[in-house]
Amino acid sequence: MDCSIPSSTHRSLSCNSPLCSALGSRACAKCFNAHSPDDCSSNPCILTPSNSVTHKSSTGTAIVEALALAVTDGRNPGQVKGFSEFLLSCSKKCLLKGLMKGVAGLAGLGRSNFSLSTQISTSFVSTRTFALCVSGSPSAPGVAFFGSAGPYYFLPQIDLSKTLNYTPLILNPGQPDYFINLTSIKVNGVSIQLNQTILAVDQHGFGGTTKLSTVTPYTTLHSNIYKAFTETFVNESTKLNLTLTNAMEPFNVCYNADEVLDTTVGPMVPTVDLVMNSDDVFWRIFGSNSMVRIARDGVDVWCLGFLDGEIKNMTAMIIIGGHQMENNLLQFDLEQQRLGFSSSVLAYKTSCSNFNFTTSSNLS
Repeated sequence: MDCSIPSSTHRSLSCNSPLCSALGSRACAKCFNAHSPDDCSSNPCILTPSNSVTHKSSTGTAIVEALALAVTDGRNPGQVKGFSEFLLSCSKKCLLKGLMKGVAGLAGLGRSNFSLSTQISTSFVSTRTFALCVSGSPSAPGVAFFGSAGPYYFLPQIDLSKTLNYTPLILNPGQPDYFINLTSIKVNGVSIQLNQTILAVDQHGFGGTTKLSTVTPYTTLHSNIYKAFTETFVNESTKLNLTLTNAMEPFNVCYNADEVLDTTVGPMVPTVDLVMNSDDVFWRIFGSNSMVRIARDGVDVWCLGFLDGEIKNMTAMIIIGGHQMENNLLQFDLEQQRLGFSSSVLAYKTSCSNFNFTTSSNLS
C-alpha cells in the first residue's frame, strides 16, 4: 500500500513484537546492528512487499490500519462495517508502477494467515470462503465476496452460486497459491493428445498441477501441452471455416476478425473444456475468454489467448490466467478445500459488472 496517502488510523508495528516475527520480518527500521532485541522496541517492523505483476520488490513498514467493507446479502451492498486491526505493508510509491491508474496497493488472496480474505474471515468470524467475479471491461467494476458461500445475485436477479461446479483444491507444499488438478483438455469435445503422466498429481500435491493466477495475463501451458492444444484447436477451427492468418505477438494462432462470427459468449470459435476429476466436471471456455482481439496498424484479428510457457520457467504445468477468469465466478471454499467455478456468466445473460451496487439501508 502507498502510505503517502494521509491516514489518522494507522500505527506502526513494533519490530520486536511476536506479530512482526510471524510476518516473517528479517529487519528493523533503525537498528540493523542492534545487540539485543530490546534495542528495537520503538522501531517499526520491516517487510519486503513485492509487485506480483512487475515482479519488483522493495522494503516497507508493517502497519496496523482500519479497514471498512460493505456487508451484503448477496443482492446489494449494505452498511459499512470496519475492523481496526488490519495488517498490511507500506511500500514506496514506485512499487505501484505497472498497475492501473489510481491503484493504491495490492491485496493478497493466497493461502496465508495474513491474506486479505483470511483477515476478514477471522475478524468477522465468518466462513473461510471468498468469491471473485472479475469484470471483462476496464470501465466497469467486478465484485468480490468475502466470508460468504452465497447467494451471489447479478442482474437480472440471477444467483450465480447455483451455477457452480466444484473440484478439489490441492495443497502444494510450500506454495501459497491455489492449485487444482486437470485430467485432460478438450477442444470441441475432442481430447488433445497427451501423455497422461504430464498432468498426474500424487497424494502429496506434487506433479502436473494447474495454478490459478490473476496476475498472469493469459493462460500459460507447458510446451508439450501447448503444442498439442494449439494443433487440436487449429484442426477444429477449420470445421468452422476459419483460416489462419499472420500471428500477432505474443500469440501464435490468429484469424481475421471479419471471418469470425460474434455470439453472446464471444467470437464463434471451438470451445475449450478444462476437464477436472471426471468427464462431467469441466470448466468450459468460450470465445470471450479463449480469444483476444488485436486491432492495430491496419490489422484486425482474433488470436488464441493461450501462451507457450516453455519448460524451464513454469511453476505449474498449466497456469490459468486473468483473461480466462473474466466474467467467470470463482469461489474459493477453504472450509471444504474446493474451487467452485461457473464457466462464462455471459451464458446466463449477465456479467461480472452486473452486480447491483445500489446500497440497501436495510442491511447492517
